[in-house]
Amino acid sequence: MAHFAGQSNSKTEVANRERFISEFSLPEGTADKLAEAEGMGIYPPDHVHTFKGNIDDNFRAGIRVMKKALKLFETFYGSDLIVASPLGLRLAIEREGNSDFLSSIEILVIDQADVMTMQNWTHLQFVFEHLNSLPKDPRDTDFSRVKSWFLDGQARHLRQNILISSYETPQIRALFNDTFRNIAGKVRFERRWPGVEIPEGIKQNFVKFECSNGRDEADARFEYFTKEFYPSLKKSAVLSANTLLFIPSYFDFIRVRNWMKQNASVSVAFISEESSKSEIDRARAQFMKGQKAFLVITERFHFFRRIKGILNVIFYGPPDHANFYSELLTYPFFKKDVEPSEVTCKVLFSKYDAMALERLVGTKEAAALIRGS
Repeated sequence: MAHFAGQSNSKTEVANRERFISEFSLPEGTADKLAEAEGMGIYPPDHVHTFKGNIDDNFRAGIRVMKKALKLFETFYGSDLIVASPLGLRLAIEREGNSDFLSSIEILVIDQADVMTMQNWTHLQFVFEHLNSLPKDPRDTDFSRVKSWFLDGQARHLRQNILISSYETPQIRALFNDTFRNIAGKVRFERRWPGVEIPEGIKQNFVKFECSNGRDEADARFEYFTKEFYPSLKKSAVLSANTLLFIPSYFDFIRVRNWMKQNASVSVAFISEESSKSEIDRARAQFMKGQKAFLVITERFHFFRRIKGILNVIFYGPPDHANFYSELLTYPFFKKDVEPSEVTCKVLFSKYDAMALERLVGTKEAAALIRGS
């Protein structure tokens, strides 16, 4: 989109090109350390790809396509195409007091859905609740051109939906199952995962807990962690220092944090995506200096701010980002004279972690782990 807007083509006029480049680029004179470090191995490639350039997640732009012109920042009601983030759309709906500009959407493309799971997923759900609703104000509508099925509230059943994601999560599957209802049907492409590569010699310990109901999974995981998993960690001299506890869900993080503050017999530091910069710096420093034996983080924090300097890694659940798993098990070897036998990895999982688990160990191996064979 930015590439096209920046094109200089005598045959096509692009209105508001300068405004587009200004709003979707970094401020003039601002250095982009991620872009400058691209290809140098300082930051993981996925981190550079996601966070280089302007990363403001509140954006929206209407685009009108004409025969020999392209008008950017057209009003929504005069646009042929709307490019926006879920947050940008939600704020526009709340400001307008209605979602009339989304009433006639015929083709919906959700790109990088996996990145959206690391943001506030409720923004996307909010947008879906307001798609293809009957408008409150007819404005200058020519009703002779309006299809009867639209007036009957059936527009969402003829809307074409395209969802693109690097991987699948339960939230993405639920979105696919519950909101994609085109009368022509739907198609989902599945991938067989080979698993991620980790340094040779590291012993991985996958610990399964039983749960018969998905609704009770969070409670069952917490109970197993506090009564079985954590007590076994306390008995290990290896895991009594320089240990990272990686928790995929922020809600699980809050629960575990509150419990560990009252029950943990070792010193613990906590970091999440809600932590302030001073809290993050203090926790990191205490952990690196050995003043805190445990560091507890969320996956979303690691997504935005990578953590290093770990020797032992405990996963409260398999991470959605499989590359985080290989990253965290590779970081210990940035230090000199670290042997694979010194690195510890434990993963707590249930059958409801199948999607994330198969990205870690491979589709075939994940099925065997879940069966318990």
